[in-house]
Amino acid sequence: MKSLGFLSFGHWSPERGSQVKSASDVLLQSIDLAVAAEELGLDGAYFRVHHYARQLASPFPLLAAVGARTSRIEIGTGVIDMRYENPMYMVEDAGAADLIAGGRLQLGISRGSPEQVVDGWKHFGYAPAEGESPADMARRHAAIFLQQLEGKGFAAPNPNPMFPNPPGLLRLEPHAPGMKDRIWWGAGSNATAEWAAEMGMNLQSSTLKDDETGEPFHIQQAKQIRAYRARWAEMGHERTPRVSVSRSIFALMNDTDRMYFGRGKERDQVGFIEQQRSIFGRGYADEPDRLIEELKKDEGIAEADTLLLTVPNMLGVDYNAHVIESILTHVAPALGWR
Repeated sequence: MKSLGFLSFGHWSPERGSQVKSASDVLLQSIDLAVAAEELGLDGAYFRVHHYARQLASPFPLLAAVGARTSRIEIGTGVIDMRYENPMYMVEDAGAADLIAGGRLQLGISRGSPEQVVDGWKHFGYAPAEGESPADMARRHAAIFLQQLEGKGFAAPNPNPMFPNPPGLLRLEPHAPGMKDRIWWGAGSNATAEWAAEMGMNLQSSTLKDDETGEPFHIQQAKQIRAYRARWAEMGHERTPRVSVSRSIFALMNDTDRMYFGRGKERDQVGFIEQQRSIFGRGYADEPDRLIEELKKDEGIAEADTLLLTVPNMLGVDYNAHVIESILTHVAPALGWR
């Protein structure tokens, strides 16, 4: 395990017991948690994106703010739903945030997951082209985004510009060098993982995927990662790709940890999402020694180079810093981290 980060879904709710009662709370606490994670030595701070929900939704102001408050930690998303995105405008937003962060953005993008609103992307002004599905539209937006990240000129300049132009065709600005190699695709199936390899993107595999074989989740995920890497090799890309998996992992260090997460051993869950049989991977919570032994059996973690810890953000910054520190101190070294 080369890299270890946290993944926050960015929930907020005014209900009793929540430490994150408003949108302002979740944004400011997300920044504070990233700062605390960097101080603890964690490698990455990643944030989920959901629209029409009491969760984080607009990633680039948050990523830029985290970039301005930190100096080392990777800053990313897991994932931005490309059905909702103008890829041209996104290049500008991403470029600005990446430059503020000094080239530390790691953007996870995808076709998205079921949302709070039926066809919510329609209200953002987007619609699939004739013969396209919403997933096809997301991939088309992603392809445009990747192309424009190369920073090549494509737009004819005005012969009488307000300000002087550099010679030749103009590109989108600001340009963030190298960011194309730091784009990840959130794949829910083996086929989409192979497509991500064809497009030259890194792979994000979460705790949810299509149930393609009936095997335990971690075994199916490991096979997905191997299929991705095989396709990457076939494509002849020059660089080595990165692969992340996410897990809910809690080291039970005190009575508070046991109260929140000491429920007993979890199991994979199987259900249907949009008529697709899907499998949701188990979480882990145990005393550190037993936790390490359980995690060593997880083939998905073994195949990946990056592990994202999903954090219970509504319990507040201090408790989440404790969760992260417990894993870094008592669990991660046994998994090969550092």
